Amino acid sequence: MGTCYSHLSPDERIRIERLHCEQGLSVRETARLIGRDKATVSRELKRGLWFASNENGSYRPYRPRRLKTGPWTSMPFYSALAAQRRADLRRHESRKPHRMDSDRLRSWVMDALRRGWSPELIEGRLKLEYPGDPAMRVSHECLYQWIYAKPQRDLDLRQYLPRGRKHRGRRKGRKVRGPRIPMRVPISQRPKTVDSRGQFGHWESDTIVGAAPSRVCIDTQVERKSRRLFARLIPDKSAMATARAEYEIYRDLPPRARIDRTWDNGTEASCHQLVDEALGMLTYFADPYSSWQRGTNENRNGRIRRYLPKKTPFDDLTQAELDAIVKEINDTPMKQLEYKTPNEAWDEETSRLQSKTTNPSTSVALTS
Repeated sequence: MGTCYSHLSPDERIRIERLHCEQGLSVRETARLIGRDKATVSRELKRGLWFASNENGSYRPYRPRRLKTGPWTSMPFYSALAAQRRADLRRHESRKPHRMDSDRLRSWVMDALRRGWSPELIEGRLKLEYPGDPAMRVSHECLYQWIYAKPQRDLDLRQYLPRGRKHRGRRKGRKVRGPRIPMRVPISQRPKTVDSRGQFGHWESDTIVGAAPSRVCIDTQVERKSRRLFARLIPDKSAMATARAEYEIYRDLPPRARIDRTWDNGTEASCHQLVDEALGMLTYFADPYSSWQRGTNENRNGRIRRYLPKKTPFDDLTQAELDAIVKEINDTPMKQLEYKTPNEAWDEETSRLQSKTTNPSTSVALTS
């Protein structure tokens, strides 16, 4: 266990004055009697030297060339009361003002939290919106400490954080039985260039299941580079319904914006070949129980769950309502995009594709 340090107390300073200054004991002996290190006592004596004129810095003794005696012309000495007063003053002046005491900053942060922005997003977005205003700055760590501080407990700000988990899940997967998806191509055969997210047009896919007895689900597709989310309501989790939703999402996109997609191992992806052949795409499948290999899609699904929590049936949900949720998610800035929104990143990428060529190639070989 590490050493615990503490400041000198007023009683210790009084004992130093009596033992060292009045009784004439050495620094080493004084430190031994009060139970402190000799270096601590030595530094205290140097810091606590007191001149009579210290009580008023502008005071100058009258006729200083006369007799060198009296309280205002005496040699410096250690005073416990003066040393304690100066220590209190140093401690008070060293404290920085609380960052969140600013009404303007606190109001902006509260509004961003209610919109579902994480502390890291708030930190980055403040730098973009107020580049020349140092008062509108706060780190994400400061925000977390402020949210969990006792004065904010009545506001229950924790409900606005993205997740409330106390522990992280294991990253290692479990064993699974043989594949249940025909023509399954594992993620290990996916080009390594996809991992860097430097190329536009690679996607991740998944299905969000509603609460029973409802059979309605949500098919989600996320572009890896721009992080833009697309979602469609499907009547059930069947493979044909999923393939039809995928086709509706991808059919209007430029061929170079839909190169391939990565699925989990759910049976709803069993008809992936129909979409592959119709649109010229490739499909890869992540390793079993390895959701981090499709982390972007899992993150976007988590954002949808903030609007539609688990145990929520989707029977009464309309596509228009789902589109409004997706739009708000895509209009939220992300740290990975240098605090741009997915919609802004998507528009930049599609504009770049249009400027490169007017007739992009659509021929993509199907890998078995």
